[in-house]
Formats: sequence, structure tokens, C-alpha cells
Amino acid sequence: MSDTTTFALPVLTLVVGVGSLGVYALARRAQKQRSRLPLPPGPKKLPLVGNLFDMPRERPWEAWHLFSQKFDSDIVHFDIAGNSIVVLESIEATRELFERRSSLYSQRGRFPMVLELMDWSWSLGLLKYGDWWRRARKAMHDSFNVSAVKQFQPQQTKAAHTLLRGLLQDPRDIMSPIRHMAAALIMDVTYGIEVQPKNDPYIQVVTDAMHAFALTSVPGAFLVDTFPILKYVPSWVPGAGFKRLAAEWRKSIQAMFDAPWEETIRQLDADTAGQSFAADALRALDHSTTENRDVIEQEKYLIKTVAANVYGAGADTTVASLGWFVLAMLAYPEAQKKAQAELDEVLGHGNLPTFSDQAALPYTTALVKEVLRWRAVTPLGVPHFVDVEDEYAGYRIPAGSTVIGNVWALLRDENIYPDPIPFKPERFLRDGKLDPTVRDPDTIAFGFGRRICPGKTFATTTVWINVASMLATLNIEKCVDAEGKVVEPTYEAFPGLISGPLPFECAITPRSQQAAQAIQATL
Repeated sequence: MSDTTTFALPVLTLVVGVGSLGVYALARRAQKQRSRLPLPPGPKKLPLVGNLFDMPRERPWEAWHLFSQKFDSDIVHFDIAGNSIVVLESIEATRELFERRSSLYSQRGRFPMVLELMDWSWSLGLLKYGDWWRRARKAMHDSFNVSAVKQFQPQQTKAAHTLLRGLLQDPRDIMSPIRHMAAALIMDVTYGIEVQPKNDPYIQVVTDAMHAFALTSVPGAFLVDTFPILKYVPSWVPGAGFKRLAAEWRKSIQAMFDAPWEETIRQLDADTAGQSFAADALRALDHSTTENRDVIEQEKYLIKTVAANVYGAGADTTVASLGWFVLAMLAYPEAQKKAQAELDEVLGHGNLPTFSDQAALPYTTALVKEVLRWRAVTPLGVPHFVDVEDEYAGYRIPAGSTVIGNVWALLRDENIYPDPIPFKPERFLRDGKLDPTVRDPDTIAFGFGRRICPGKTFATTTVWINVASMLATLNIEKCVDAEGKVVEPTYEAFPGLISGPLPFECAITPRSQQAAQAIQATL
């Protein structure tokens, strides 16, 4: 039995409340004004429960894509006990609804498990669209837009060099140093905190909290999201293990929100704080002209909220992307050799790249784009929500619908990326240069419309400097066991909203003595 399945309330425990749930489902349907337009195609709906049993507990993006193919439609509808879910399977559909109609589709749903039981109420990705969200997003955008993010290049380069040294020390365990690098970088940039080389409490907190988020944010993983009334079930009731899990995870989420912020405050009070997003913003607030204490406290909470969002979003997604990069190099060694040849030609063998080299390294940049496309780190993104009834392509989208862009399917759309299954950086090149006519996968992988991730430039540039640095100095190869047989990775993904590779082994070796010396020289 899968992990996420065990988290869902067992069906048998629903017997106690089946009557009330049936009334709830009927009431949900009665609340919705129905036009004469048909619903989008989808599987047959059963009385009361609708498509409840059609909702997979793991990797729903794959199952939904099969339904899209079955009905030959880029929009598919599901009814989960009165809850309307609409899945979009084409760029045209996501562009029309999430971008052109962003005023309707920028809202978020209720998320009882995540928001109400676990208290992710400060997450910008889940926050209701409104004035507070706009203020917080602007604060994040001002510090992490295309121009502003260049200020972090020294920290990003330093983090990449630290990763290289870690890989030299333990060449078989690749994900641990990647995870440490990503968390250390985001802690430095966001709070100005230097993490410990091993067993750092800040890294453990964010790892635990984001693991919980990835598991609980997948639609259908917990029945309480379908039947919010279940949140009132006492935690001691058999089958209510989801409430005990939520209470435990809530501790890590609160610690993630509070602990690094309190350390930055302590450093500012001691006059030992360096430059970081949180420290710089608090210094600017101290020098502001306002004396209204309520306004100051609101601004402090805003800064704290943005910092925690940067802290959470920047750690897990970077780790997942770099994990998929390594697996791509294992599966497609010819791509690794082509990138290394380009790096040698431009930099000279054994030399480390800088951000100023990026324009002269089109194949390496194309390889990074293909990493983002080949394995979707966020296969669904965060679901959108529409408050009013709408129409698309002759179909009715009911008011109160959860609307999801299937990122996993879009990044494999043959109309955008022909022959989408293989890892082919060449798809982004033409005549040896980046081809501007090919859709950049970061326009899909980081969300849509007003809800697109404001930190995507920081994320992609972090991945780029790490990929270029690793390829310039290291060989990434499959392991060989004691009998001399090649150990083939599974290439399996974690089944959560943030989908990184499951643990695997590989062999990391310096490309030459010169490359090893260049890595050691970064100390």
C-alpha cells in the first residue's frame, strides 16, 4: 500500500457519516447555477460520490492525461462528491483561462488539510487572491525579479563550489550534498544564516515541512479535502490518523516560519547581521518615516511571510531539479559529453564557469531547459479556483470549480516538444544558438498567469550555475557493483506535489587532476 493511500481516511470509517455526506454532496450541487451548456467530458459519475473512486491517490497527473486522451479533449471534468474539478491539458486552455481570464482564475480553494489543519496560512501559493497577497508578491518580486536576482550571483556561485567540494568527499551520495547546498544557499540569501555542515536544524525543519506539503497538496490524497466536515472528527477516532499527522506536521511548519526569522532578529539586535532579504528589509523599515506601530508590525509580518515563502520554495524545487539532472546524465551520457566539450572549448578544460559565461554556452543552457522539461518538478502546480460559472470551448465550468493545469502533460505535449520522451537538449537549439521559437519550459513549470512563481529566475539561475560547474569538472556515471555489473537507477519519482527522484546511487569522479585542483582551489 502506498504512503499517500495510508494517509487517506479509510472508506469504512465513512459509514458513520454517510448520511450527512450525502446531504452535503446534494447541497453542493444545488448551490450551483446550471446553464444549458454541457460539462467538459469525463468519466461516468456515480450518484452522490461522482468520480470519487476515479481519483488516484498517487500521480493523478498521469491518470488525468489518460482520460484526456480517451475523450480527445484538452479539458476534462470530474465530480468528487459535489466538488467540481476541471483539468486543463493544453497550452491553449491554460493560456485562455489562467492568463487571459486571470481575474477569474487567480483564486485559490479551501484546502482543509493543508490550510486549516496544518496551518500553511502564510503560504503565498495557497493564499487567497487579494490586497495582502498582492503586497506580499510585490515584495518578493522586487527582490527576486530578473534584474534584482543578479545581486545573489556571488552566493549562488559560492554554493555551487561548496557542492563540488562535497561531491569530491563522498562521490556516491549525491542527493545529500545537493540538498545541503540548496538549503544553505536559501538560508544565506533569505536570512543571512550560515548553516552547519551536517545535521543543521534549519535544514531539517524545512525538509520535514516541505515533505509534508508535497504529500498533502496532491488533490485526492486526503478525504478531508473532499469532505471538509471530516476535520471535526476527533483525532482518537479510528481512521482519523490524518488529524494526528496534521498536528505533528504543524510543528515543523510553525518552526519553519518562526525559527530562522527569530535568529535574524537576534543578529540585528546584536549588530552582527550581514546582508540578506530579511535583514535588509527590516533595516529599511527601521529607517522609514512611519511611527504607526500597527503599520510597522504589519510590515514586519509581511517581510516574515515573504522570507518564509522564499525559504520553503527555494529549497525543495532546486534539489528536485538537480536530482533529475544527474539522472538525465546517467541515462543520456552523450548529452553530458556534448556539454563538457562546449565547456572545455569556451572555458578551457578544468576551469569553472561564471554567470558571465552563460551567453557563450548555448548547449549547456539548452541542457538546463531540457532538465526542467524532461521531468516536471511540480507536475500539477497549485490548483486554481473559480468563484463564478464560466464557459470554455462550448463547455460549462461550474462556479466553485478547482481548475488544474496538468504541467506534467504540457511538458510532454508533442505539439510543443516533438518526440517528448527522450532527453534532447538539441530541441532548444537552431544553428548552434538557442531557438527563441521553442517554448521555454519555465513558462509552464513555474505556474501560470498571476500565480506564476515570482522566484523562478532565482531558481533557474541556481540550477544553471550548479549544472555548468558540475559538468565542467566532474564525470557523472552509473555505479558498478562488487561483481562488476552496472547498477541501473530506477528513475522513479516521489509521488507528491513536488516530485523529485527517489534515492539512487551514482559514481562521481573528477574529470582530471586539473579539474580536482580547480575544485579544491575554491576554498
